[in-house]
Amino acid sequence: MRIGELAAASGLTRETLRFYEREGLIRARRLSNGYRHYPPETVMLVQYIRTAQQLGFTLAEIGHRLPEVWDGPDAAAGVVAVLAQKLQEIDGRIAALQALRQDLAARLPTACPLSRTGDVAGRDDPDTAS
Repeated sequence: MRIGELAAASGLTRETLRFYEREGLIRARRLSNGYRHYPPETVMLVQYIRTAQQLGFTLAEIGHRLPEVWDGPDAAAGVVAVLAQKLQEIDGRIAALQALRQDLAARLPTACPLSRTGDVAGRDDPDTAS
């Protein structure tokens, strides 16, 4: 199928498809007239790329993982493994954000939220104590 047909079938623009090709995410064979020719399974591949982006994967991650998923012995198991790894990464980010939130919440009621202890400078100074 030519690029216009792939664009219509996938709902993406020709420019997006050209970008995907430049990034190595999809491949086209050049016909003698210079037109790009994509195999029919490219529609499914492009839909996979778009879904992966919606699930938080970067194009770099997709490009790195795509060959091992599609060329592996069990593509479905490969996708499951990639999704499980992404879920672990997200859980790690959530845990880090929760720790940051707790730290910020603990600092809010203190006299000086930006100091390590939250104390006002000089409060613990023995020379100023009465």
